[in-house]
Amino acid sequence: MNLTDRIVVVTGGAGGIGAALSRRFAAEGAAAVVIADLDADAADAVAEGIGPVAHPIALDVTDEEQVRDLVADTEERYGRIDLFCANAGVTTGGGVEVDDAGWDRAWRVNVLAHVYSARAVLPGMLARGGGHLLHTCSAAGVLTAVGDAAYTATKHASVGFAEWLAITYRDRGIRVSALCPQGVDTPMLAEGLVEGHLGARVIAASGAVLTPDQVADAAVAGLAEERFLILPHPEVADYARRRAEDPDGWQAGMRKLIRRLTT
Repeated sequence: MNLTDRIVVVTGGAGGIGAALSRRFAAEGAAAVVIADLDADAADAVAEGIGPVAHPIALDVTDEEQVRDLVADTEERYGRIDLFCANAGVTTGGGVEVDDAGWDRAWRVNVLAHVYSARAVLPGMLARGGGHLLHTCSAAGVLTAVGDAAYTATKHASVGFAEWLAITYRDRGIRVSALCPQGVDTPMLAEGLVEGHLGARVIAASGAVLTPDQVADAAVAGLAEERFLILPHPEVADYARRRAEDPDGWQAGMRKLIRRLTT
C-alpha cells in the first residue's frame, strides 16, 4: 500500500503505537487520518500536532454501534476508507486469578473490536474492490505473554482472526496485516513495570524494547510489501520457529527465564 492520498482510520490512536502510526501515516502523505480513541482529549492533542489532515473522534471500540458510526461518518466525509488500523489493546497483568470482568474486557478490546471494525468496513472495501486492514496483535499472539493469561489468549485469537480474514478476502482485493511487536516503550509497558507485572519485567530484561516510532516504521514497510505478518522485532520469527519445532524445549526455556527473574 502506498499511503499517499489514502484515507486512514486508527483506533487507539491517541497514544503509544497508535499515535506513532497516525503521525507516520500523515507524514507519508495520507489525505486524512482519523484518530479514534476512548480518550477524546488525547486524540485532540495528537490531531493538533499532526495538522489539518488529522480528524480526532471519541470512540469506545467495544461498542459496535459506535464503530459502525465511525465507519459510516468517515465514508460520508471522505468517500471511502483505504486503511483501517484496529490498534486499541489492553492487558491484565495476571493469570487465571483475573476476574471475569478483566477477561471480558480483554476479549472485547483485543478481539471483538477487530470483529466489529471488520464487519463495519468490509462492505465498503469489497464494493470498491480494495482496502487494507492492519490489526495490532502483538508478539504475544504468536508466542506467549509471560504473566498475562488473558492477553496471551486474546492476542492469539486476534492473530487467528486476522489470518482468517486474509485467507477469506485476499482474492477479493482485501489485504490484511497483523502487526506483532514485542517490547515497545509505551505507557502500557511503563505501567506494567511500575505495578511489577512479570510480563513487563521479562520484556525489560530482554533489552529488545523499541520506540513507537520504530514500530510505525516497520508497519509502513510491511504495508508497502503487503505482508501479512509484520514483525518489528525480527527475532520473533526465530522464536516462533523454535517454539514450533520444539514446544517442550521452548517452554522449558521460558520457565527458566521466569525462575531467574523471580528468585
